[in-house]
Amino acid sequence: MASHELYYGAVLFEKLEWGIGLNGTPNIARWDGQAWYGTDYDKVWVKTQGELERGRRAENAEVQLLYSRLLGYYWDLQAGVRYDARPLPDRTYGVIGLQGLAPGLFEVDLQAFVSERGDLSARLEASYDLYVTQRLVFQPNVEINVAAQRVRELGVNSGVSDVEAGFRLRYEFTREVAPYVGVNYTRRFGEAARYVRDEGGKAESFEFLTGVRLYF
Repeated sequence: MASHELYYGAVLFEKLEWGIGLNGTPNIARWDGQAWYGTDYDKVWVKTQGELERGRRAENAEVQLLYSRLLGYYWDLQAGVRYDARPLPDRTYGVIGLQGLAPGLFEVDLQAFVSERGDLSARLEASYDLYVTQRLVFQPNVEINVAAQRVRELGVNSGVSDVEAGFRLRYEFTREVAPYVGVNYTRRFGEAARYVRDEGGKAESFEFLTGVRLYF
């Protein structure tokens, strides 16, 4: 008898949040979500993330369309395209990445990008879910962005451009809906720091966070 692969999909918004800036930094709305559909071996992914300052248009906004293939237990190799509508000028990138669970059950998403102009960059995101109780979850996280070249018009320097780290404490009323609070710290370096200062911002910022995690 021929076997049939099971197709399934899901949508996860890990971050739908409002950040209250400290020391004069602006308040920021932030989103980070992904959706996937396919089998255990092959999937199509859509990823999106961005930031919106109060009273202004999006500071950062990107969407990715990816195909993934299962490499091994808990790891997917992903490839596709990324489009950044913000900051201007907009950019299109080729993407290759690795997503899965590292030893210790750390969630890892490592991506490399090449822009339409040949600029190379990479991003590492890592997080960990620590269950304090069956419903209360403590989640530390970190994101690091690096670039091979300086891209002046986008405020990107070669080397490490920015580091973002923090934690979120969420309460899972259900698996689908989990409000949270947290703290976020961002540090920009080099050209990235100069760019945000020229726009009236600060290279280093702290935020208190409140938001909701949605899964369906």
